[in-house]
Amino acid sequence: MRSLLAIILLLCTSSVALAQHKPYFNVDSKGLWVEGYDPVSYFLEGKAVEGQPSLSFTHQNATFHFATQAHLDLFKKEPTKYLPQYGGWCAYALGANNEKVEVDPETFKIRNGKLYLFYNAFFNNTLEDWNKDEARLNKQADTNWATFKHAK
Repeated sequence: MRSLLAIILLLCTSSVALAQHKPYFNVDSKGLWVEGYDPVSYFLEGKAVEGQPSLSFTHQNATFHFATQAHLDLFKKEPTKYLPQYGGWCAYALGANNEKVEVDPETFKIRNGKLYLFYNAFFNNTLEDWNKDEARLNKQADTNWATFKHAK
């Protein structure tokens, strides 16, 4: 009987802990990262390019699409080089409000070899706000990101 109670308690505790975790990557309900955009294209082409479902790769439970086989191969060799900061959530919202907010995949910035994505809709381009106070917002976003409990 004690063993059964211990198992039930463990299962309940695990369920509560999982419910508190937020997804690491900005993915949809199917696990697709940022609407299927190719993370390598930001670095190599300097623009956002939609990937192809036929060229996909799953990394840390997120599915990434790529525009070319070469991009996919580069990502497989060195995924951390191409991953966006903050899992692909809006850098500005994380720094200013400590919130995970969706992004416009075509609103981005590469700074010091790192990719940052931003919300841009309804006349609110957060990249513009980020650029006005980048040093402070970047530091705060780094601090805020470190405190999130992520499911991986």
